[in-house]
Amino acid sequence: MTTAAPDLLHLRAAGVSLVLDVSGTLLPRVLHWGADLGDVSQAELVELRRASVPQVAGSSFDQPAALTVVPEASAGWLGTPGISGHRAGADFTTALRTTGPEAITLGAGERPGSQRVTIQAEDPAAALALTLDIELTAAGVVRTRSSVTSTAAADRAPYTLSSLDVSLPVPTEADEILDFTGRWIRERSAQRKPFTYGTHVREVRKGRSLDGSFLVAAGRTGFGYRSGEVWAVHVAWSGNSRVVAEKVMNGARQLAAGELLLPGEIILAAGETYTSPWVHASYGDGLDEVSGRFHTDLRARPQHPSVANGRPERPVLINVWEAVYFDHRLDKLKALADEAAAIGVERYVLDDGWFRHRRDDKAGLGDWFVDEGVWPDGLGPLVDHVHGLGMQFGLWFEPEMVNPDSDLARAHPEWILRPGDRLPLEARWQQVLDLGHPGAYDYVLERVDSIVSEYGVDYVKWDFNRDVVEAGHTTTGQAGVHEQTLAVYRLMDELRRRHPGLEIESCSSGGGRVDLGILERTDRVWASDCIDALERQSIEAGTGLLVPPELMGSHIGSPHCHTTGRRHDLSFRAGTAFFSHLGIEWDLTSASDEDKAQLARWIALHKQHRGLLHTGTVVRADHPQPTTWVHGVVSTEQDEAIFAVVQLGSGADEYPGRVRLPGLDPARQYRVTPIDPADAMGTRSGAARLAWWDDGVQLSGRTLDRVGVQGPTQNPEHLVLLHVEAV
Repeated sequence: MTTAAPDLLHLRAAGVSLVLDVSGTLLPRVLHWGADLGDVSQAELVELRRASVPQVAGSSFDQPAALTVVPEASAGWLGTPGISGHRAGADFTTALRTTGPEAITLGAGERPGSQRVTIQAEDPAAALALTLDIELTAAGVVRTRSSVTSTAAADRAPYTLSSLDVSLPVPTEADEILDFTGRWIRERSAQRKPFTYGTHVREVRKGRSLDGSFLVAAGRTGFGYRSGEVWAVHVAWSGNSRVVAEKVMNGARQLAAGELLLPGEIILAAGETYTSPWVHASYGDGLDEVSGRFHTDLRARPQHPSVANGRPERPVLINVWEAVYFDHRLDKLKALADEAAAIGVERYVLDDGWFRHRRDDKAGLGDWFVDEGVWPDGLGPLVDHVHGLGMQFGLWFEPEMVNPDSDLARAHPEWILRPGDRLPLEARWQQVLDLGHPGAYDYVLERVDSIVSEYGVDYVKWDFNRDVVEAGHTTTGQAGVHEQTLAVYRLMDELRRRHPGLEIESCSSGGGRVDLGILERTDRVWASDCIDALERQSIEAGTGLLVPPELMGSHIGSPHCHTTGRRHDLSFRAGTAFFSHLGIEWDLTSASDEDKAQLARWIALHKQHRGLLHTGTVVRADHPQPTTWVHGVVSTEQDEAIFAVVQLGSGADEYPGRVRLPGLDPARQYRVTPIDPADAMGTRSGAARLAWWDDGVQLSGRTLDRVGVQGPTQNPEHLVLLHVEAV
């Protein structure tokens, strides 16, 4: 719903209001982004604008500074600018102005039910034109992007663009920052700090979103999952990016975000245009509401892998990497397929090691031909066996990379991204192919397309195992991360066009490329190479703020985790992976009959409930003990839910106390019961059974949210699942 005064726009959706001041010729100013203001009259919008004008302080500009959606010094903003660049040193500052009401249009956005405002502005002196898009989706997510075009005459110097960011202000109440750091096998670790004066900058300079700008949130100090206003932004881009949380001396705060451009990466000749990535922003009362808006928005996409869009439920898969590594023997791989099918697995994924010269990770990348020495009859015998068992077949590729020890690198050294004549430092014995080079792009497309076509591949695990650094095009010497990212998008889009049923997983040293840009053309992200269930609890909690469970791959690993050395009971491993896109990464030919029988029960339980798990609302309780976590999924009708009560470690208290189960209908009655085959409480030695455990307990949604039920006294690194049904 949109309300418009002559120069004020009020966009509303799903409990969110966005009020834009488009008066005068300045770019839009956000008067309010946050809780829904209701059906505000035009007169009140005018009064809101008047009530929001700050005083002119001493020793400042003679008019109030304006923080526009693309901030400019010419409007009085002296913090981080929204646009920066120059023409051979000139035109270093901009004064982008609209030309009147005709420069502002209202219409539908890209998302179903979304509202879009488009603003045209220009700076004749700098010879630049700007198009700014602002959307409010039906889920209440704000999406913004901008495009800048050089309108200079052909004989004028080109415009070197340094940055083009969009900005959303946050109010005074936002006095704490939450963001995420991460590394291989420890992705998306949360960190907090006060929102102080100056800039808090999170940047990605490695060509993938392993850490840095995944999500930056500002809110009231101490905000949690269920309470405290929060404003969060994410850059939907798979290359370099940055988010700035900034507070200036007049008290104004902004969250600004966009692509991080390397020096000289974007140089606009006359008539050329650069378009920034979409920046997605979500507001909520607590992180659950922020997260829920992102999830709802993603699920509304027509290509989302859901039953509502004509897709099957997310198939349970087995990935054979940790079962065989590079030891590819047909008899062993067929035996793994037999064991997997017998316990209910629906998709079989052959990982690294199937192509020429690939007996370890030091050679072969880029040589995308089936290795005749390992597979004398090709992959057909395995693919036919897998399909014959009723399972889909998936295959691993790393299309963007090349080993120097490969036929491809020896034949085409000019296809490797490099700064001039020297190569960047190797990482994992590999370099990055320049997909902006037409020859390299065509080769990779032909090879992947040929393999997928020949073997009827249903699913591609698309890996990306090194940072993109010193990425220069060999043809121009110009920085190339921007063009590389667009080429990857084109490559994925073309493969999907040629193979409409093909699913793609985004993997990058595990969870190194998790963003809404890559998720526009993939069906799942691999959250981490670490399958340790204890580590996965925090990794998936962070990833899940942006990514709904059905798009997040989570596997049941072997009893001994090869990345951490820990050992966990099967119930903890399976219960951790249970909520997401479930998979197995374990040599089932060495598993005991008891373990396989229990795995089969877990898979059957997941299939029974995945309709709920992959469409419902994700909730997390703010439990006071840091060693006890409570999270779950509540159905959209609020008639059913599944919760996990997780004991991460030993708490100081003897008992975990009552655990609250949020997100239910406060007026309805519910029965709470434990779910088999979850660990029968993982009971600490000497603890008696809970009084309510065997027969369940019936309480209202309000009581479960405000009071809760006594949680089980569990050993560290155990969990139980609770089933909640309306009665």
